[in-house]
Amino acid sequence: MRTIREESELRDLLGEPTDIVRAKIADRLDDLTRQFVDRAPFVLLATSSPGGTCDVSPRGDPAGFVRVLDERTLLLPERPGNRLADSLRNILQNPHVGLLFVVPGVGDTLRVNGRAEIVADEELLAQCAVEGRVPRLGLLVEIEEVFTHCSKAFLRAQLWDPTRYVDRSELPSSGEIHRSRDPSFDADAYDAERAERYSRREGFY
Repeated sequence: MRTIREESELRDLLGEPTDIVRAKIADRLDDLTRQFVDRAPFVLLATSSPGGTCDVSPRGDPAGFVRVLDERTLLLPERPGNRLADSLRNILQNPHVGLLFVVPGVGDTLRVNGRAEIVADEELLAQCAVEGRVPRLGLLVEIEEVFTHCSKAFLRAQLWDPTRYVDRSELPSSGEIHRSRDPSFDADAYDAERAERYSRREGFY
């Protein structure tokens, strides 16, 4: 099996990016790229530990939930979750992060790379309140790179084609996955209780 170990080998196969591609990478938002941040209700947050283990975590809220404080600074609220805090623990040791902003129905995405720090300033986070609840924590992201990413992946995947949507019942539930590791686990009760909590929006904010 042939493996690629040097960038020169990679470039022999891929070639170099065009001048247009290189030119689209900026170090700050402008009036056009900011629109992707303002309209996105869904963001993927990538972090890594000093040892190199990586994590990608979804973040979702009403569109515009990631606040643009200025052209070089974003504020991403941290909502209640499973308390594993993988992303936060990584950031404490390695502040480099990547963000991918997704707008429903739109194939182009916005990529932001930068450095994050965890903030717990109630006055700052007040602007991120939803349903009357202010998040206890947030990520302040200093932008280092920002650029749009083309639609090819979304078009290949037919991601926004409703005829390609998969019914949730066709995949194992969270309870069933737990039971696969512990045969005594009550998957049905777990799934029913979680569905009830979600219907009440319990723990959302």
